[in-house]
Amino acid sequence: MTKAVLGIIGGSGVYDLPGLEDVREQPIESPWGLPSDVLRIGRIGETSVAFLPRHGRGHRYSPSDINYRANIDVMKRAGVTDLISVSACGSFREEYYPGFFVLVDQYVDRTHKRESSFFGKGCVAHVPMAHPVGPLLQQRIADAAVAEDIPFTLGGTLVCIEGLQFSTYAESITYKNLGYDVIGMTAMPEAKLAREAEITYATIAMVTDYDCWHPEHDDVDVASVVAVAQQNATKAARLIARVARDLPAEHEPCPVRSDRALEGAIMTAPTACDPDLLRKLDAVAGRVLK
Repeated sequence: MTKAVLGIIGGSGVYDLPGLEDVREQPIESPWGLPSDVLRIGRIGETSVAFLPRHGRGHRYSPSDINYRANIDVMKRAGVTDLISVSACGSFREEYYPGFFVLVDQYVDRTHKRESSFFGKGCVAHVPMAHPVGPLLQQRIADAAVAEDIPFTLGGTLVCIEGLQFSTYAESITYKNLGYDVIGMTAMPEAKLAREAEITYATIAMVTDYDCWHPEHDDVDVASVVAVAQQNATKAARLIARVARDLPAEHEPCPVRSDRALEGAIMTAPTACDPDLLRKLDAVAGRVLK
């Protein structure tokens, strides 16, 4: 069995989790470049926790400039088995109002400028992504939301756009008519890379606005997003702290095999693999490359 270590990638609002003890800051080097920041490591109850501010402290990195590969790699090197992504989002549903949480289970990737895989020339791998969210981790977040009396829905589809601009009205209406539930800028390729690293992943999408489709609400802007995001962050910190306190000591095997995603996924013959790339994959794929 593997010891459960909970990772959190989010904004500054969830930086100080209730009950976090034995806190230390730990820089971890990655062969994939610089992560967004140093890891903030501690424990809540008996659960080890590692937090990484996605945009760096002070919000230095835009969604397009984040080094997603380095971020996931350092989480893997820190021993993270279960990763919760916390992010602001816009809503395409009237009933998913600002302040509401959506525990999404599907993603649509509309990004185009980001490195989306640890693999490629020199070592090719294809991991399954049909069910990108770990259902047991997602259910634990849902149970914690009920216990903390936080309004949420279980399940939904998040469309991830490149940004940095918010949607046009035509885009917003298109995404709504396609049946998507929420929109954000950071879930991809984060979820894909977590799957390649065999880390069980789940998203807490915190609604801040109605994007720009809603005829009775103002178009989304930074000021309105920040105001609601600050309120959401307090609830998110309570929620994650509850998940950490209730997390089993041993990592629960994932029903959709997120923690075993690389088994049978590597296509390149061992004799044809690029040694330099294999060295960079020591943390992400070390379990299967051995």
